[in-house]
Amino acid sequence: MTAPAIPALDPERTALLAMDFQNGIVASIPEPDALVRRVKGAIDDVRAAGGTIGYVRVAFTEDDWASIPETNKAFSHVARAKVMHHEEAVTQIDERILPEDGDIIVRKIRFGAGSTTDLHQQLRACGVDTLILSGISTSGVVLSTLIDAADRDYRVYVLTDGVADHDPESHRVLVEKVFPSRAHLIDTADLRELLKAS
Repeated sequence: MTAPAIPALDPERTALLAMDFQNGIVASIPEPDALVRRVKGAIDDVRAAGGTIGYVRVAFTEDDWASIPETNKAFSHVARAKVMHHEEAVTQIDERILPEDGDIIVRKIRFGAGSTTDLHQQLRACGVDTLILSGISTSGVVLSTLIDAADRDYRVYVLTDGVADHDPESHRVLVEKVFPSRAHLIDTADLRELLKAS
């Protein structure tokens, strides 16, 4: 049985999201330089084809910390420790893939790119109905954003060589077992070919 063909891309309706590629997170994963190079190449390709680029970072203000309830297992410890303040260097986007004028930039305070931001309103205003996801980590921002985007009826692609996780087994299970039912899996070479064919 042959695998179904990957749907064509319309760059004008497509956005590549670079999620959590910020100093404190990029530095914590194995082989970060190679990952950032691949994602930079993908950003350049999508930008050159006329697509939208979106940047998502996680960072907190004093008010954000104060509003996180103890019931939130994942983020209550962030609030208590008062880490990742929005002005700290660790929360700034990696300088190798800095945004350009016209790019979408959102600051989130939970796992997903859209639950605490106006990302989807900005994407819809640009006419975007297709997302290409890249990010750190596969089991955090990528998983959460993918499920949310699928529920919002976007066509979703996961850039398999543009995502990484601190836990290789979690990464493998998600990419091999979970993501295929919700998204099209492509790598940076596939993306380049899809853009050329558009």
